[in-house]
Amino acid sequence: MTRAADRPAVAAAVVVWNRRVLLIRRRVAEGELSWQFPAGKVEPGESREEAAVRETREETGVSVAAHSFLGERVHPATGRLISYTACVVIEGTAHAAAPREVAEVAWVPHEELLRYVPHGIYTPVRRYLDTELS
Repeated sequence: MTRAADRPAVAAAVVVWNRRVLLIRRRVAEGELSWQFPAGKVEPGESREEAAVRETREETGVSVAAHSFLGERVHPATGRLISYTACVVIEGTAHAAAPREVAEVAWVPHEELLRYVPHGIYTPVRRYLDTELS
């Protein structure tokens, strides 16, 4: 099995706007993951926050700014090191901006999160969303 340290780190953006969180559905699911936060590999010379901002723009067409670091872990479903950054919307309308990768996007309210992400959310991210979406 490939260790997380042997693979590029992934950065995810947790984007909240109007009491909803931005999720994307990948064209090809990663195991049980279908809906997830905008995310992608951290490029050489790029911070995890910069990667989260870039990936959000590339995948959804929404420009965001990094607000705060929420934490990182080895993702239990993918085995990859993933960091989570809370981001605020600057401008743009969410759409599947990378149609080869992203099938659709959704602004999801708190009460529907478990329908989109039934296998749970990383605890520091869940706590942040519980506060921001209520």
